[in-house]
Amino acid sequence: MLKCERCGGRVKRVHRTFFERFAYMAIYECRECDRERFYPRRYTYHFGPHCRCPRCGTFRVTRLKVPDKIDRVHTGFLNFLERQLGGRLHHCRYCRMQFYDRRKLASEDTTGTAQEGLPRTSPANHADSDA
Repeated sequence: MLKCERCGGRVKRVHRTFFERFAYMAIYECRECDRERFYPRRYTYHFGPHCRCPRCGTFRVTRLKVPDKIDRVHTGFLNFLERQLGGRLHHCRYCRMQFYDRRKLASEDTTGTAQEGLPRTSPANHADSDA
């Protein structure tokens, strides 16, 4: 049973509009606080400025130099296109999956935009708070 992240109440699945069906797998609404939670489709992970795992959507992926013989390689049309367009080989430690992507890693981004899933505090700030 899913619960609301804000109040902890029960959620119900709501109907999607015609256009929402293309972008979201499901939409849930809390029965108590009326907060909606959207679950995007997996193809949306291929859009955006940073590399994401095509299965779980995490930004915490690593780059590989050679293919790993143990972990599986993600198959699919979008992964094929990424490889043909010069994408590099990446690995997700949570899904244990290899895939190709042409975008930069979120940890290599120098613009200073914080992404979800990355720690928002730097180690330097931690050292100052302990002293």
